[in-house]
Amino acid sequence: MNILRLALKNIADNAFRSWIVAICAALVACCVIGATLIVQGSENSLQKVFERLGADILVIPEGNQSDVEHALLMGVPVTVWMPRSVISEIAALPGVSAVSPQLFLSTMRGASCCSVSDMFMIAYDPETDFTVHPWLEQKLERELSLGEAIGGIYVTVSEGRDNILIYGYEIELVGNLEPTGSGLDQSMFFTYETALEIARLSPMQAERELVISPHSVSAALVRIEANADPLRVVLQIENAVPGVVAIENTQLFRTQRERILGLTSSATVLSIITWIMCIILIGLVTSLAITQRKREIGVLRALGASRARVLLSLLSEGMILSLLGGAAGISLTTFTIYLFRDLIIHQMDMPFLFPTPLALFLLSIGILAFTLISIILATLFPILHISHLEPGTTIKEW
Repeated sequence: MNILRLALKNIADNAFRSWIVAICAALVACCVIGATLIVQGSENSLQKVFERLGADILVIPEGNQSDVEHALLMGVPVTVWMPRSVISEIAALPGVSAVSPQLFLSTMRGASCCSVSDMFMIAYDPETDFTVHPWLEQKLERELSLGEAIGGIYVTVSEGRDNILIYGYEIELVGNLEPTGSGLDQSMFFTYETALEIARLSPMQAERELVISPHSVSAALVRIEANADPLRVVLQIENAVPGVVAIENTQLFRTQRERILGLTSSATVLSIITWIMCIILIGLVTSLAITQRKREIGVLRALGASRARVLLSLLSEGMILSLLGGAAGISLTTFTIYLFRDLIIHQMDMPFLFPTPLALFLLSIGILAFTLISIILATLFPILHISHLEPGTTIKEW
């Protein structure tokens, strides 16, 4: 307790040095947690999208890859069509174990017959589906019925209404899926039967008719056999079915992956530069402060304080400042990123998933430990130098 009181008194008496050390600790913590949250948040979101798709290969009309990927990641509606006959053609190929069609739709913009403007909607076939069904088992333990839908975490019913209005048709929202940090959080899923019913009634209920061809699909999700080569199946699909492009799941969202790699490199370089500059600055400030405190340290040694006790007292100052500065930097950066997470998604044009409270707590503890070790290393050399001098020498030099 005496060491702690002495350290706190020295921190108060050396305000300039204390502020420098605390600010440097905050900068180190800010850079590390900011870079980690954004990079890992984007990577985790992409992984969630892959899990949500649940397919080995995605087949879409040729020339629409970037539009479909952008729709799945950012929730921007896209309209693409290909003949439904491609489903049977793909299913007949060797190495394919299952094929399920999906239909991409969107609500109208600024129309009173739609509760939400430009909402990305996906219709699926319950008889062949293997992607939406696992989510329903977790949330509902049953399939969707006619007129029912399940939405992303941000899909809600408007205040004062019991259902969501889509082209004048009232859809019952029966549940919400876990967040992914992508456009799927603002999308809605229902069956083909519901989509066709909406289209059938739209001429009488909507401002504009929803036209759906019963013989068209937007995408085909393919699951391959356990021993099949994905690349070979991709080539077979593109050779056998004209006008489509087959994308292996490892090749999906390549642009976003490259952007994340670039962001990781930039964030790492910036963090390292900031860390080095802060360590050098803390070392210089600590050396100057300790040089001015030679008499104080000599008196402590002359009064019987051991070298280890003096060393611990001086290190305690840096530890207290690093913990206070690091905690402030982590709190400020985390709050800012959480507050502006939607802006980050739109500005970076990448998905972003904020971590869970437990993951954030563990990350913060790790960064605090890293900041603490960094500050200790920065102050250790000048402290060790002065603590090894004899009391008489330090007093005489002063």
